[in-house]
Amino acid sequence: MDCPSCAQKVDKSLQRVAGVVDTTLQPTTGTASVTYDSERTSEADLVTAIEAAGYEVIGGPDSDGDEQAEMGNGVDIAPPSKVWTSPRAKKTWIGAALVTFGLLFEFLLTAQNVTVASVLGYPLHAADVLFLGAVAASGVPVVRSGYYSATNRSLDIDLLMGTAIIAATGIGYFVEAATLAVLFSIAELLEDYAMDRARDSLRELMELSPDEATVMRDGEEVTVSADKVEIGETVAVRPGDKIPLDGTVVEGESAVDQSPITGESVPVDKAVGDDVYAGAINEGGYLEVAVTSTAGDSTLSRIIKLVQGAQAKKTETEQFVDRFSGYYTPVGLGLAILTAAIPPLVIADPVSVTAAGYGLLFTGDWQTWFIRGLTLLVIACPCAFVISTPVSVVSGITSAAKNGVLIKGGTHLEAMGGIDAVAVDKTGTLTKGELAVTDVVPAGDTDAATLLRRAAGLERRSEHPIATAIITHADEGGVDDLPDLTGFESLTGKGIRGEIDGETYYAGKPALFEELGFDLSRTRRETAGVSGSGATGGRADHRSDGGVVPEETAVSDTGAFAEDALAALEREGKTVVMVGTDSELLGAIAIADEVRPTSKQAVQRLQDLGVERVVMLTGDNEGTARAIADTVGVDEYRAELLPDEKVDAVEELQAAYGEVAMVGDGINDAPALATADVGIAMGAAGTDTALETADIALMGDDIGKLPYLYQLSHTATDVIRQNIWVSLGAKLLLALGVPLGLVSVALAVVVGDMGMSLGVTGNAMRLSRIKPDRFSDA
Repeated sequence: MDCPSCAQKVDKSLQRVAGVVDTTLQPTTGTASVTYDSERTSEADLVTAIEAAGYEVIGGPDSDGDEQAEMGNGVDIAPPSKVWTSPRAKKTWIGAALVTFGLLFEFLLTAQNVTVASVLGYPLHAADVLFLGAVAASGVPVVRSGYYSATNRSLDIDLLMGTAIIAATGIGYFVEAATLAVLFSIAELLEDYAMDRARDSLRELMELSPDEATVMRDGEEVTVSADKVEIGETVAVRPGDKIPLDGTVVEGESAVDQSPITGESVPVDKAVGDDVYAGAINEGGYLEVAVTSTAGDSTLSRIIKLVQGAQAKKTETEQFVDRFSGYYTPVGLGLAILTAAIPPLVIADPVSVTAAGYGLLFTGDWQTWFIRGLTLLVIACPCAFVISTPVSVVSGITSAAKNGVLIKGGTHLEAMGGIDAVAVDKTGTLTKGELAVTDVVPAGDTDAATLLRRAAGLERRSEHPIATAIITHADEGGVDDLPDLTGFESLTGKGIRGEIDGETYYAGKPALFEELGFDLSRTRRETAGVSGSGATGGRADHRSDGGVVPEETAVSDTGAFAEDALAALEREGKTVVMVGTDSELLGAIAIADEVRPTSKQAVQRLQDLGVERVVMLTGDNEGTARAIADTVGVDEYRAELLPDEKVDAVEELQAAYGEVAMVGDGINDAPALATADVGIAMGAAGTDTALETADIALMGDDIGKLPYLYQLSHTATDVIRQNIWVSLGAKLLLALGVPLGLVSVALAVVVGDMGMSLGVTGNAMRLSRIKPDRFSDA
């Protein structure tokens, strides 16, 4: 089942079975999914109905084990076709050989082309016998398919070609009948081959997950089928092996290549407690993994199923093509009949016309116009036209999936290619979404270690994310022996307070220390609204890489500290936590959500590719938003937005620019994602909500995949348009040449059917050559 007309024939046959509730036909995967009432019909009845449409069922109740196994991992797709050695191919090659010898006798070995028989007084020469043999070998399968089409009331290419072969043979046009049968059979084989190539990309996804797993049972390693492993069991993964199922590392450390799932180009280090995905490759060390999902419910399995389901959702272009072909074929058939019947009745004498250097002969000869009608009948077959969009969608979606981008349907693939503006959430998208200490700035005689020790001692009673970031940084910096804390108190909206060694310490916002009597207002007023980064006055009193400021560069008094460092930290949009007592300022610690290394390059690449506007939307304050916007280079930003205000922002962008894509985390930004023309979720691997709700999901946390997605979608849209217009244009030119005698049956088949089918498929396959940009992490 290689094209929509094939699917239509199968669908009509299934719909006549009592008890069938719903059918979903997917030519791109060669599958039919049927919902039926088991009390009214059976699976065997469904198989019989499909066979009545002229197709063989693989993996049905009567299939042998080998056929069933070829389905693979619970995901349905037609097994690879042995196109060139199939029974149909062998009959085609026999027919081609007979036609070749027939043409030799007809035009070169005329003396040997003797009469060998007579039928109803009509002599049959040696060439005629060879041509009839070719019709029998190559044409009978076509005629049989045409018969099934007729019984299912489906006006498709098989019915048209079968009718043409019978008609040409019946009136003695053996050369035309044999040529048509052989060339059309070759065209069908090429179409099978082209569609099989399109399915290969999905088969490659299926092959990523291993069929077997090594399970630890009763203290021994046992190799079993992956679908026999239960949740909670432990599997052993040796270096070079694929991880068989989703799970959590319980023993060992190793670098894991997650590119089949997330598209990450660099292996990711995994240790105890880290999640791993089925299909990922263990690069180095030995791992033991506690299984967290069954084989059919792994992240990879869900990706494959969603990709398969995406191919079943017709785009607006596909729906247009289906509607158009519904008129195109009957009109073409009518013109073919009129071409064969009218001119011989109205043209009495030959009329010679010279045009563009050609001598064209219009006669009332029945044979001439019958052949021209036959040629138009070939051109009326819309195969290349109707497969032009599905093969492009399949190629685009599966290529994206192999590069860590899950597109939930061809509609979204097309829509992304026409995006005018991109709205990007900040936290977790342009930034990592994890707070971390970026600067430690001691004041006066305090050293960095003392500042961190006091801050971590205060914060260890707090559950705030800022406290976690400070404690983590102290641990990583080797700051231990934290002081005992008593009298801990949270100062809502300001900070915290506690006693260390009998003295009260504070940690909190600069405003808290202004209340304590420290004069920071002058410096803050002077630096408000100033953009840029780095310490003022040429000083380098802080680092932006998460390190500790060397003691020799620390400021020596509170006033200098405030003027040099505090202003610079606030200009960079960082959250500043000041630490001290009510009489002494120990220093400040800056916290920030780090910008992803690829964010700036991704934004720049989107702009280079032609996206009119890249806008950052965030709920953070103005200073933080401005600093991140300056760093990544977005065209504009909007700060301090609530979720409903992000929806308003997306709608404003739609009104101003047109089609808008929204990129977020798939959960917190759900309203804005739903409002945008295309909703894109970040970091969807292992996240059911993002996988199910987003139009498109970036499986990894790599914003660098966004330009790839836009380029792929934009190119896919161009390919779809090219395929449609080229296939239609070729058929139109051929149709115009038929009445003038410029187009033969052979040319119509070779160019209009075979050539166009191969052309649109080859054009679609080039989408797989588009690869994500490899941005440097520097």
